[in-house]
Amino acid sequence: MNKKQEQLEQIRRDYAKIALNNTNGSCCCSPGCCGGSDASDVNETAKTLGYSADDLSDTPFHANIGLGCGNPVAIAGLKEGETVLDLGSGGGFDCFLARRQVGKSGHVIGVDMTPEMVRLARENTEKSGYTNVEFRLGEIEHLPVADGIVDVVISNCVINLSLDKEQVFREIHRVLKPGGRVSISDVVATAELPEPIKSDMRMLTGCVAGAEFSGVIQSMLETAGFGNIVMTPKNNSREILSAWAPGKNIEDYVSSYIIEAVK
Repeated sequence: MNKKQEQLEQIRRDYAKIALNNTNGSCCCSPGCCGGSDASDVNETAKTLGYSADDLSDTPFHANIGLGCGNPVAIAGLKEGETVLDLGSGGGFDCFLARRQVGKSGHVIGVDMTPEMVRLARENTEKSGYTNVEFRLGEIEHLPVADGIVDVVISNCVINLSLDKEQVFREIHRVLKPGGRVSISDVVATAELPEPIKSDMRMLTGCVAGAEFSGVIQSMLETAGFGNIVMTPKNNSREILSAWAPGKNIEDYVSSYIIEAVK
């Protein structure tokens, strides 16, 4: 097994652990915080990321597992009847928010590479009786989705985890309809990461070490065929990130961004 395969398997194992531990809400997208948080902590984390009390009360209890660095659904401008694809859908939280906005005539597809997460999301769907959302097992570099059928791609703090981000953006472009759009919340590098952070596997699975500079991300999007690219840092990014690894000052090197683009 080469280094990339080892990293991928470590990411898969860590997120499987989060799904299996999710009995009362147990983790946030950060190194070293998987375990010990109660439901109120997870809800407070979600509010910091930009989710409302209504969002939290109108989704399955176990869907919100405190993961993410923003709220891509809030700025996606979803419309009734649209097809939405969520990359790295986890327990299904953003998918369940999106399904409300696209209505019964719309459709939401969640893709996650972790079987335990897909199982959790499907259980949430079945218990809630939702009929316009589904979850598929797959890698975001090789999406199990047909060409040109998606109106909007959303994602919450997941693309930074990919070891081949250019391929991810090519796949997003492939599955979108002409005029389809991207609404992504992710961690972006703002300064060169120190070597101890870059080489720390916990920092990779914690959504830090894999962050790319905004200019690199923009270039990847342009190469994949996107235009109208807008990258906006969140106002409370330092507050969000400083809680992930207290004392490591990661907020000096990375920031939470909303990334938007159009095919």
